[in-house]
Amino acid sequence: MEEGTSESLGTPGVTTAAGAAPGSRGCHADGGDADPFQWDTREDCEVRQILDRIADKWSLLVIALLENRVVRFSQLRREIDGVSQRMLTVTLRQLERDGLVRRTVHPTVPPRVDYELTPLGATLHTTIRSLVTWTERHQNEIAAAREAYDTREGRESREAAPA
Repeated sequence: MEEGTSESLGTPGVTTAAGAAPGSRGCHADGGDADPFQWDTREDCEVRQILDRIADKWSLLVIALLENRVVRFSQLRREIDGVSQRMLTVTLRQLERDGLVRRTVHPTVPPRVDYELTPLGATLHTTIRSLVTWTERHQNEIAAAREAYDTREGRESREAAPA
């Protein structure tokens, strides 16, 4: 199992879903329409594995920062607050393996390593931009919902506490 992934219950007998790309592994046991809860529980589901990779917080930030530019490792590390050198290295390697990031090593002393999005990674960036736009548009509603929840939960826990 790869670092940063978690165990889940797997379901044997995964077959390719109708309409899936040739050579792809679908995650629908009946080969029919997608059930959003069916693939989510299957550890061996390729779609889930890809979503797990691209939806983690470090991958999203790396892809966002690489838009239309080539960036050195050290610059990425400075720009991503809170990421460790090891976690950034692991994230970049995984994104490179998935064909989303290109790594170029320059034969200099000390070695210089640059990263950039591949054409495939650039298509994902468009999707991430939509997610960020949605988040910005709804951040006040989410903040209000959180505050209401915290108030409600605080009141309920105070009422349940012995006097």
